[in-house]
Amino acid sequence: MQKRNLKLNEAVHRNKAMSKGGLLERVFTTAFKGLVYPQIWEDPQVDMEALDIQRDSHVVTIASGGCNVLNYLIDNPAHITAVDLNTAHVALTRLKLCAAKNLHGYDDFFRFFGQADNQENVRAFDAVLKSRLDLESRNYWQSRDLFGRRRISLFARNFYHAGLLGKFIGASHVLARLYGRNLKNILSTSSIAEQRVYFEQQIAPLFDKKFVRWIVSQPASLYGLGIPPAQYSALAASGNGDMALVLRQRLEKLTCDFDIGDNYFAWQAFGRRYANQGEGPLPPYLQRENYGVIRHRADRVTVSHASYTDFLKGRADCSLDRFILLDAQDWMDDETLTKLWREITRTARPGARVLFRTAAEERLLPGRIPDEILNRWDYDADYCKDLTRRDRSAIYGTVHLYTLPEDDDV
Repeated sequence: MQKRNLKLNEAVHRNKAMSKGGLLERVFTTAFKGLVYPQIWEDPQVDMEALDIQRDSHVVTIASGGCNVLNYLIDNPAHITAVDLNTAHVALTRLKLCAAKNLHGYDDFFRFFGQADNQENVRAFDAVLKSRLDLESRNYWQSRDLFGRRRISLFARNFYHAGLLGKFIGASHVLARLYGRNLKNILSTSSIAEQRVYFEQQIAPLFDKKFVRWIVSQPASLYGLGIPPAQYSALAASGNGDMALVLRQRLEKLTCDFDIGDNYFAWQAFGRRYANQGEGPLPPYLQRENYGVIRHRADRVTVSHASYTDFLKGRADCSLDRFILLDAQDWMDDETLTKLWREITRTARPGARVLFRTAAEERLLPGRIPDEILNRWDYDADYCKDLTRRDRSAIYGTVHLYTLPEDDDV
């Protein structure tokens, strides 16, 4: 465990411990050692198109909330390896896979992860899942919080209210209520035009409030989004230092660019839950029609409590096909980026694809990793802009896709 925490510290810490930046970084890493993302915040619709997973693909992804891992199974890869330094994310991903394989059917699975607020989920854990989980994950869900409650009881109390992200969304709702806004009301709109009116009248004015502007100007205020100090700086830079403007623009995209009836990210942001079956949109892994293939293919996934680079170091040359980095590179300095991309390039088969996101609207890699590495990869800027435009999660500045040419023979 100490080694894994050290890896997390290495990924985030860039400043001396007693400097302002160093203190902020250490507060973040302390917070990040617990549950951060009860659900992943990357849109599988654009991801699965960009990745173009094939039947012989070995996919390597950061686990995060585990939703992406189960979503990728729908595209029938040969194998998925999910890696993460966060103990909670590893335990959550393993729990989802165990539940997909062992719960009695779709309705039980949906109750557990779609509704996530029923005491029956705790009973199902004790009766069905607990004995089938690995020891590390079982101990995680059996351990107790400060109030003496087992962690698994979160699934009887709305799991999506938990974690840094869940608490951040909850705090945002409380803040909006202080100004007389009930953000859940947007779920009652019936068109994108009505959503636009709601945004302009109810949400946008909040970002003109002095208190709101002051709160979001503090880097620690966005730790609930899993944004460390370095990523906060990149995000603020995309708005010329005005974080309130950046957040307003991202929320405008979430609210106004997509029909809420087709955007489960909006349901989580504004409703703090998923829609019930037939009520609204759901992530692919929670849709009834996908349950059978996910259950059948769940054994194709390996979950590793490790860093991405360390996992790749143990792989043979030209042995992997798809790499998903989420937004982890926003945390990295140039040396760490270079080590990662050396291993990606070494282990990538011709035709391999690397998908990631950045908080800011930037390319990230040019000038930061050696040209001898980067020049082996193709990048279609127009296609990446199109992927970004269609990304319903709306929180990121850019979706990036790098492809290794089929004729690469270096």
